Amino acid sequence: MSTSIFANNRQTTHAAKKRRKGSGAKQNKAPNLINWRFLVVLFSVVVVFAVLAIRAAYIQVISPDALIEQGDNRTLRTRNSMVHRGLITDRNGVELAVSVPVRAIWADPKMVHQENAFVQRRRWLALAEVLGQDISDLLEKVDDPSRRFVYLQRQVSPAMAQYVEQLDIPGVGLRNESRRYYPTGEVSAHLVGFTDVDDEGIEGLELLFNDWLTGTPASRTIRRDRQGRQVEIIAQTAGENAKDLQLTIDQRIQAMAFKAIKQATETYDAASATAIVVDVASGDILAMVNSPSYNPNNLKTATPHRVRNRAITDAVEPGSALKPLAVLSALEFGIVSPDSVIDTSPGWMRLGGSIVQDPRNMGEMDLTTIIQKSSNMGTSKLALSVPREFLIDTYYNMGLMADTGTLLTGEISGLFHERNRWSDFELATLSFGYGISVTPAQLARMYAIIANGGTRINLNIIKDGQTELVSEEEYRVVSADNAAALIEMMESVTQPGGSGTKAAVDGYRIAGKTGTSRKAAPGGYGEQYVNIFAGLAPASNPQIVTVVLINEPGGDLYHSSDTAAPVFSQIMGGALRLLNIAPDGLSEDAAHVEWLEATNHGD
Repeated sequence: MSTSIFANNRQTTHAAKKRRKGSGAKQNKAPNLINWRFLVVLFSVVVVFAVLAIRAAYIQVISPDALIEQGDNRTLRTRNSMVHRGLITDRNGVELAVSVPVRAIWADPKMVHQENAFVQRRRWLALAEVLGQDISDLLEKVDDPSRRFVYLQRQVSPAMAQYVEQLDIPGVGLRNESRRYYPTGEVSAHLVGFTDVDDEGIEGLELLFNDWLTGTPASRTIRRDRQGRQVEIIAQTAGENAKDLQLTIDQRIQAMAFKAIKQATETYDAASATAIVVDVASGDILAMVNSPSYNPNNLKTATPHRVRNRAITDAVEPGSALKPLAVLSALEFGIVSPDSVIDTSPGWMRLGGSIVQDPRNMGEMDLTTIIQKSSNMGTSKLALSVPREFLIDTYYNMGLMADTGTLLTGEISGLFHERNRWSDFELATLSFGYGISVTPAQLARMYAIIANGGTRINLNIIKDGQTELVSEEEYRVVSADNAAALIEMMESVTQPGGSGTKAAVDGYRIAGKTGTSRKAAPGGYGEQYVNIFAGLAPASNPQIVTVVLINEPGGDLYHSSDTAAPVFSQIMGGALRLLNIAPDGLSEDAAHVEWLEATNHGD
């Protein structure tokens, strides 16, 4: 009984504890379907995907160019073929300017920094030494890692390029290019000119015909994979080959003439010298040379006073070299005939407040003697005997106040001050080559017109009119009879008794005229001289005109008969022989014997 009571008590006690425990506990609630944390995560995911979708749409639809460009920069490459500049040759095909393959050394500063190439200092020292640069200057060129391309040196020789390649400096590479080379050096420098480091013409014919000589490279755009292999050709463009340029120059005559004037510059201690040789029939310039010159292969010698082509850029008062025009104008006007006699007594005359005179009283002279003795009085009287307008027109018609037709860079048309009123003294001085300045090329053209029977032609520097720059203008300006008569008169200048006997060429009949003039200076004329000899040969059938100018000769020899005349003989004689032009006169010894016999017979 006690056992059951104990069991009931335990049940009662346990039930009581359970009721007490139940009465103090919280009741469970059902969970919410959407928790707020879930909402935040869901919203964030939606926003991220929305932003990504908008960004993708913007990149691919609205503004895709930037990424396309970046992709193309990594995969697309444009390859241009190598196009060499056109050749410049003389009339016989002798090369005056050619392009030779060279290399350029370049660097990628960004790659140099990424590859930590500066630690290879010995290689950089070797590179600086072979390039002839200071190591600090060389390293400064690749110091900016934001740059991707910089030239270290242009136009290096293949041997130097091979050495640089063996150095194998990270970020330093080579690329192909070409360099202009001039085989004739200073001989033809003033005509041909030169190019810059980018092969663009900057002087002479290289500049004038830059577009003609420059070709267009063929272009090919390709796509590469990550290994650098070509996987696709995107586009191809055909190129255009450069055109060659053939000059009228005969390099044999050019070299011979240059040698003569260079020697003359030294012999006569002259400031400069110029010579030009022209083919009479075509107007082709066979030679055009100046001294001092420069070497176009070494532009350190290309100083301004050496670079300019004095034959077309420097105008001088030609002096007595223009006297044949005064005679020609009188013949053309019809006031005199070839055998007319002019009285120059007493050897001087006063015109206004000035005096025109000869060195001595030569009395009565025919036109030939006026040319032969270079009489100021004779030409002055002839010039004053024709109307002023007719005299001036003769000068214009002979091309003295216009360009010569070559259209060479820097050519001037001379200096001539046209006046409404001319004094007699001004017309007189004009007749013997003062008051007008012309270039050697203009003077050569004038004598070519006389030699061509009075037919005016332009001078040519480009063979066979290869370009549109060559003009075909041609017309008669003086009668053939008067031109022939004047040639016969000028022939006496190089014969015994003439003022230009040193211009004679053995075996040929030479017609020409000396010209000695003082150079203008502040307040008048100074003590510097210009010596000219202009002439043509053979006189029986003129084929070549040559003009020689010696500028400011030093020493005791300052007359053209002593300086320009012998140089003319050397150049004209060499040109006649090189062109195989048949002699038309007596040899020097035979001519001397004939002159002695005529003199003795006259006595």
